[in-house]
Amino acid sequence: MAISADDIKEILKKASPQLFLRPNVVATAIGYKHVQGKRTAGLCIVCSVESKVPASFLSEKELIPRDIEGIPTDVQQTGAIYSLALPTGRFRPAPGGVSIGHTGITAGTLGCLVNRGGKLFILSNNHVLANSNQAEKGDLILQPGPHDGGTINNDQIARLSDFIPIKFENEQQRCLFTRAYTGLFNYIARMTGSKTRIYSISSAGDSNLADCAIAEPFSEGDVVNEILDIGTITGIARGELDTIIKKSGRTTGLTEGVIEQTDATVRVNFGAGKTALFTDQLIAGPMSQGGDSGSVIVTTDNDLVGLLFAGSTTSTIINRIENVFSQLDVTLP
Repeated sequence: MAISADDIKEILKKASPQLFLRPNVVATAIGYKHVQGKRTAGLCIVCSVESKVPASFLSEKELIPRDIEGIPTDVQQTGAIYSLALPTGRFRPAPGGVSIGHTGITAGTLGCLVNRGGKLFILSNNHVLANSNQAEKGDLILQPGPHDGGTINNDQIARLSDFIPIKFENEQQRCLFTRAYTGLFNYIARMTGSKTRIYSISSAGDSNLADCAIAEPFSEGDVVNEILDIGTITGIARGELDTIIKKSGRTTGLTEGVIEQTDATVRVNFGAGKTALFTDQLIAGPMSQGGDSGSVIVTTDNDLVGLLFAGSTTSTIINRIENVFSQLDVTLP
């Protein structure tokens, strides 16, 4: 009996935390097994690693098992996965696919236009519009982005309206330390008869679904509801294995690819020692580079399936658009 993606989902969900304890693992997902560099028709649990290490260099606990609960595994080398925000012209009106960014970053990509409460907003990544949680609502957004010559005096296009904070792993580790310190302090207080207590407050959850933000244009005439080299979005679709996709981005322009992995959990490097874990992601092949962050991913019929936010030399990481829209409470215009 052939294995289906639904057969693997629950097994992957349970196995993923343990797989991330292995050296070099940067992503786990459902995908097709590769043998001698060629894709087979068999589904498996894909473990993406920064670099492949000979088995003789690893202990038994560090090795990826050949199968998990009867589901075969496949180790694929992707390199480290980075958020794609890097360093073209000024567009008025500005379509999706062009350079944009918060004043404190280099440059990313304007994704598309969305609607919330009857108003029009620009959609892109948190790390493009909100400077990876460092921005404040109301901050200026430039088009083109600063790296591409955008200036506060000449190129203001919008103000940051809302963003979903990224939960970084190092911040979570500090929370663990805080809770440990709190417990020790309160224990000593009880032992000495003191009634003083301290409490730690932490946010729920330890992973992210989307790297996303919206900004309100100063004038709706400064933007246009289409994507450069693609046209108008026709609707929303669910990204699945083998879905043919395309995007228009600030750095690599119009590129095409295929969704190769789904239900992915990915550790993304945001630089400066910051990493964050993202779940329920889509993974495609190498169809992006730095600066393409914020590009929207559409099907051949121009149905919207995702928001590009990270990648490596061999892969492109995509937020499911359902998660983006749900978290930001937006719809298509």
